[in-house]
Amino acid sequence: MPESCAKAPQNEESPGQPNELKRNDSQTASEFIDSQLQLEADAREALPFSFEHCTQPLGPLRQSLFSCITCNPPPESPSDPYTPAGVCYACSIACHGEHTLVELFNKRNFTCDCGTTRLPATSPCTLRIDPATGMKGPVHSESPPTGNNYNQNFRNRFCACGELYDPHKQKGTMYQCLGLATESEGGCDEDWWHPECLLGLPRDWYVSAAKKTEGEENPSADQSQQNSQEQDADEDHPVPPGFPDEEHFEALICYKCVDTCPWIKRYGHGNGFVALQQRKALQEHDSPIKEETTFISAKEVIKPEQPLESMAGSKKRKAEEESPGTGSSSPKKQKNESVELNSQTFSSTSMSCRKEALPRAPLGLISLVACDEDFRSRFCRCADCYPSLSKYPQLLEEEEIYEPPLSEDGDNIEAGGSVGTGSLLERGEAALSNMDRVRAIEGVMVYNHLKDKVKSFLQPFAESGQAVGAEDIKAYFEKLRGDAEAIRAAGGAAIVGGDGPDGGDNRREESGY
Repeated sequence: MPESCAKAPQNEESPGQPNELKRNDSQTASEFIDSQLQLEADAREALPFSFEHCTQPLGPLRQSLFSCITCNPPPESPSDPYTPAGVCYACSIACHGEHTLVELFNKRNFTCDCGTTRLPATSPCTLRIDPATGMKGPVHSESPPTGNNYNQNFRNRFCACGELYDPHKQKGTMYQCLGLATESEGGCDEDWWHPECLLGLPRDWYVSAAKKTEGEENPSADQSQQNSQEQDADEDHPVPPGFPDEEHFEALICYKCVDTCPWIKRYGHGNGFVALQQRKALQEHDSPIKEETTFISAKEVIKPEQPLESMAGSKKRKAEEESPGTGSSSPKKQKNESVELNSQTFSSTSMSCRKEALPRAPLGLISLVACDEDFRSRFCRCADCYPSLSKYPQLLEEEEIYEPPLSEDGDNIEAGGSVGTGSLLERGEAALSNMDRVRAIEGVMVYNHLKDKVKSFLQPFAESGQAVGAEDIKAYFEKLRGDAEAIRAAGGAAIVGGDGPDGGDNRREESGY
C-alpha cells in the first residue's frame, strides 16, 4: 500500500486526539436543527412537486420521464436486444428513489411503465391502486401501455454519437430535438444532441483545433503547453462555430427528422432559422476551423442576394453595417422588429404560398435551429402546405407539459418542510392526530419521559459549554436501552460459567412446557 494511502494505527493516538475527533464530529442542537432544515429546503427545491400519485391512470402525456438502470440495466452493446421502460416523476421517487436513474426530461405521448411487465416484479408500483385488493400498491406485472415509443435514451445513450451520459463528466450543453419522427420512422424521437455532432465534427474537435492553431503560431511549443491547452478546453467545452449561442436558441430539428419531411428544408434559408450543414471531420481540413469559411453561421444565413429581406437576422445585420460606430440595440428589440417585419411581409402575400417565396432547399444533411420564439408562425399554412404541417402538432403550437401538483408547503420557503409532508415536527404532529386518543396520550407521555432524560443528560454539557460528541450520544442511548449492560452481562456469564459440566459450551436446548 502506498504511504499516502496507509492508515494510521488505531492504537497509537496522541493524548489530544480523541477530544479533537470528538470536536470535529460534534455539533450543537441548534446547528443540527439548522442542518436538517437546510437539507429539507434543498430537497424541496430539487423535488418541488408532489409524488403521491402515478400518472399512468391519466394516459399518454408529455411529461418528465426517467429510466431505471437498476431495475432494467441496458446491455453493453447498443445492438443487443433490450426492453426499455420509463417511469414518471412520482414513481422515480416513491418506487425507485434508491435506484440509479437516467433523467430523460420531457417525452410526448408517454404512459408510465412502472408496475408493468417491462420492469421486474420485485420493483412494484407503490402509488397505484391494486385492482385485486382495492388498496394502494404494490402493483406489478400489469400489461404495459401499447402507445409508448422508446429510443436510445432509455439505454442511457444520447446523440448520433451514442455516447453514454454521465452528468458528472459531461461537458458543454446538449439540445433536445422537437422529434418529428420516431426511430423506426427514421427520426430521432426527441433525442438530445451535441452541437458538434450536428455539424459532423468529433466530440473533441476543439482539441485538434487548438493543437493546429498552436502549431502554426508557435512551432516550437512543447508538449506541456499542449497538455495545458487540452485541459483548459476540456474544462470549458466551447460551442463550435456556426452553432447559435444559447441566448438565440429556441428549438432544434435534427437532420434525421428533417430528412423525414424534406419540405421543411426550404425554411433553412433564414426566416428565423439557422441551417446547420454537416461537414467533414475537422482533421480532414487543411486549415483550422473558421466560422466564416467552414460552417453556415447565423450571420451567413441571410445573404444580400436572397429574397425576403425581412427574414430574421437581416435586420440585425443591416443595423450593424449602417451604424458600426454606434451601440447596437438590445437582442429583444431586434427580435421584435424582425417579427413585425416578417408579419408585414407575409400578410401581403397571405393569399399565396409563403414557402414558394423561399429559395430552393439546401443540399446535404441539414439541421434547423429556430432562433426566434415565434418560429412556429413562420411556417406557411396555405391550403397546399397545411396538410403536411398539421401532421406535426409540435410545429403548430407549443406543447403542454404535464407537471404534478406542488407539494404541500412546497412554495412556502419559511415552512421548513420536507417534500410533500411538511417539516419533521409537522410530520410528528400529523401522526399523533391520526392516532386514537389512548395511543396518542401514551405516545406523548413516553415522549415527555424521554425528553426529561435527554434534558438531564445534556444539562452538564450546556453548563460547561462543552460540545456533545457523537460517541457521547451513542453511549448514552446504549445505556438508556440497556445495551451495554446486556452485553456485559452476557460476556460475564460466558466467562464465569465456562464450559458446562458435560464439557459443552453452556448452551442448552430450550424445552417445551
